[in-house]
Amino acid sequence: MFGRRKKGSAAEDAAGEAEQVVDSVDTEADEAERERVRLEPEPRPDGPWDDSEVRDPAEGRVDLGGLFVPGVDGMELRVEVAGDAIVAATVVLKDSAIQLQAFAAPKREGIWGEVREEIATGITQQGGVIDEVEGPLGWELRAQVPVQLPDGTGGFQVVRFVGVDGPRWFLRGVISGQGAVQPQAAGLLEQIFRDTVVVRGEGPMAPRDPIVLKLPNDAQMVPEGVQQEEQSGSRFSGGMGQLQRGPEITEVR
Repeated sequence: MFGRRKKGSAAEDAAGEAEQVVDSVDTEADEAERERVRLEPEPRPDGPWDDSEVRDPAEGRVDLGGLFVPGVDGMELRVEVAGDAIVAATVVLKDSAIQLQAFAAPKREGIWGEVREEIATGITQQGGVIDEVEGPLGWELRAQVPVQLPDGTGGFQVVRFVGVDGPRWFLRGVISGQGAVQPQAAGLLEQIFRDTVVVRGEGPMAPRDPIVLKLPNDAQMVPEGVQQEEQSGSRFSGGMGQLQRGPEITEVR
């Protein structure tokens, strides 16, 4: 089901504010510093998966073209657009959410280390706090992002940036809500990230180009105002281009 949202939920309020911060990242970083973080992709024994590594990507997953996203009980799956292209999907589970976005990457170089530095620089320049830790999904950023509270005062929102380099692709996840505030409670979101399948395709793509998604064949439109909990756009860029709210799918299994 598809529709628009007007108000932000606790799980996604961080999204718009965080994107405004990371959109300001200076991507013209010193080339010598970039070379330091361009390493071979790490092994992925527990995923996320390349489509060549999975016998049937569609089994138990929602087909979004460039991504096959696992379906779990009670989840909502929302897609986001940049221009006319669908480039990201957000899974919402109760009071937590994870945004998934895949990008093209060099054949023999991982880019997650470089992207982490860019995100961290952008957030700290805006007065945020970054903690780089090795979590369940590998190296991640746990950020306190400056936000404007409903009463107009300033505050901070906790967000987790996770990422994995694959063969010629990079999958980034942004966890918000309780899954960011209490990482120990984010096990299901982390499993969704691990079990996601990326379809890079064989065509030429420049590094960091988003892997375009599509709507599922059986997607249905929701009239505006139907949702019991109306929510505003969840937007993250991680230094890779601005996203805007698009249609949403409510996937209840």
